[in-house]
Amino acid sequence: MQTYYLEFSEEEASGSSHKFYEAVVDGTLLTLSYGRIGTVGTSTSQVCASEEAATKLALKKVGEKKRKGYEDAVKGVRQKRTITRRVIESRPSTSKNTAPVLWRFRTNSIAFGIFVDEKGCWIGNQEGRVFKLNHEAEVQLQYQLSEGVKCIVSDGSWVYVGCDDGNVYDLAGKTPRLAYEINPAIDIYWLDIRNGLLAVSDAGGNLTTVNYEDEEQWAVKTAGSQAWMARCDAAGRIFYGDSAGVSCYYGWDQGTRVWQQPTGGVLFGWLDADHVYAGTAQGKVHKFTREGQPVQTFQADSAVFSCATSPGGRHVFAGDNSSSVYCFDENGQRLWKLATGCGSACSMQYFQERLYLVTTDGSLACLDVSEAAIAQAQQGVVQAARSIKAPAEAVAVVQSDVLEAAPAAAQGVVLRCVKESGKLRVKVETTGYHADWNVQFPKNLRREGQRYLADQLEPAAHGHFYRVLGNIYALNAGR
Repeated sequence: MQTYYLEFSEEEASGSSHKFYEAVVDGTLLTLSYGRIGTVGTSTSQVCASEEAATKLALKKVGEKKRKGYEDAVKGVRQKRTITRRVIESRPSTSKNTAPVLWRFRTNSIAFGIFVDEKGCWIGNQEGRVFKLNHEAEVQLQYQLSEGVKCIVSDGSWVYVGCDDGNVYDLAGKTPRLAYEINPAIDIYWLDIRNGLLAVSDAGGNLTTVNYEDEEQWAVKTAGSQAWMARCDAAGRIFYGDSAGVSCYYGWDQGTRVWQQPTGGVLFGWLDADHVYAGTAQGKVHKFTREGQPVQTFQADSAVFSCATSPGGRHVFAGDNSSSVYCFDENGQRLWKLATGCGSACSMQYFQERLYLVTTDGSLACLDVSEAAIAQAQQGVVQAARSIKAPAEAVAVVQSDVLEAAPAAAQGVVLRCVKESGKLRVKVETTGYHADWNVQFPKNLRREGQRYLADQLEPAAHGHFYRVLGNIYALNAGR
């Protein structure tokens, strides 16, 4: 058997394109495969008169591709993607009083990833360590990923962690599953997911969308750069922020821009039920309606690196690069400014009168932001925070391509991997579901003819496809 493998990269109007071309001669059989790197691609085969004829035709096809710019390459070995990590020169707070921190979970590496709900608290740091805690900082789960964590985002019942290497993992099961592999040409700054549609903003001021099959849909180049804000809503809008300001694009078409507002350099973005918020290098948090109308501005004392709101936008919180955290009322009045005691807040989230921060010293800090606790803090009365160190023992790096056999008594939905138009798709075998719908499913687990058992399927809120909620197992031929 003889294999010829080529790769090609180019800049297109819609962004960067990275392709492969492979010719395999096996006796008299010639198989040609081609497509975007990171996908299975499309394959065609033909039987030639002899092995020599197959080799001659393969060399002809390879020569044609080389004349178009393709080059010899090693399959699976590509130059490591460009990674830009946010640098926050955290300075001491100018506030004389410290916020009422209930506890600090210390991971020892700067952290940007956070998500909090009634089930617990997720934190991911720049060393690729991911922890799930309960609301009292007790470790429930931990994972080691191969690269640092950019952010942790939720999409309904699903929680995703996006990493520096472009891998986005689904945390809905007991083992992280690879949900998306972002194009290596994209220098990721931030990402968000809604109804299975992923939006990623990058260093060059590009906004790219990826569908539930991990296929790029469209990309737009904006007038700005350094795009730290990408937030999606259920209506299909993507709120994007870069060095020029905040824009809104409609995600379900070819990147139509709905509105744009200049704000100065955007460093963080937030959505609540009705409004869009953008924290800027100018020390402001701008509030807009989702239709783009300015509502209010909240003024901090230095660059705002994170922001969040309480339900209904009643209170707006902000963290600056001087280790301070602020609270404003919805009319823009500053209610308080307090020192975090653990560095600057890289990201934050409010939940049930607590404000959770991930910080430059690698902490997940839980602040009591009830009126009574803040009133005491403003008087300099705070209790000592509990300090909890992350477990020191190392855990193995997640192997997302390992598929466990289904337990004998396991119940769930049966799926099968099939090839359609040269692409591997996953369909439902269990009755009562739409047999023609695709299932959002990890590409690195797809094997033609393989059957699977999924804990649960949910129909997507937009589009005709299913999403796996929970665990995925391999089914043997006897089930």
